[in-house]
Amino acid sequence: MTGKMPKSLVNALRPVTLVVGHYGAGKTNFACNLAIDLREAGNGVTVIDLDIVNPYFRVSEQRSVLEEHGVQLIAPVFAEAGSSLDVPSLRGAISPAIELAREDHYVVIDVGGDDAGSTALGRYENVISAREYAMLYVANRFRNLVADCADAIENLHEIEAASRLRATAIVNNSHLQSETTTDAIELGFAYSLEFARSAALPLVCTTVPAAEGGIVVPNAYPIGRFVKTPWE
Repeated sequence: MTGKMPKSLVNALRPVTLVVGHYGAGKTNFACNLAIDLREAGNGVTVIDLDIVNPYFRVSEQRSVLEEHGVQLIAPVFAEAGSSLDVPSLRGAISPAIELAREDHYVVIDVGGDDAGSTALGRYENVISAREYAMLYVANRFRNLVADCADAIENLHEIEAASRLRATAIVNNSHLQSETTTDAIELGFAYSLEFARSAALPLVCTTVPAAEGGIVVPNAYPIGRFVKTPWE
């Protein structure tokens, strides 16, 4: 599909791909990279912004870069580019978009953090379950509330219960934003291996900064930084 994404990640994807995890784990940045890479590989791609609870960083804020790459965005009713208004709202276009997902047109859903954010996903459980779906849990060793694998497992199970859907794979996105180093990548990789074993789920990729060369880990996925802090 693409030389950039490792084969293990490509094989884990489904026409409907859900991106879930803890607040601040980097779900939105991962979802943006995934959507753009799928589009550059020749697929149709629709991204659904389902982050309607405490949306400090939401995929709607990346509307311009997504549209520049030919990715369609379905955003909450009141979400505009550059806005993080916490106004829970959902569009009627979501269910039809999910129903139209197919092998050459992916629907990537960026879900809010934790079980609170995943509750909105549960609203679409019936339509998602009727399709081929993947639910990728984005793990980040450096988020203090899930730095322990036992806490991460609890977080994953809470998300599954709230969404009424099952996780299918783990994405290691352990990073320190612009301060990410080789040592940090290696620490995150070891953590994610333990987490994936405990969760009995495959670890399908480890994200690494696209601008940094020489970082060698199994199933590395070089990604860019689209989502940045307000002071950057």
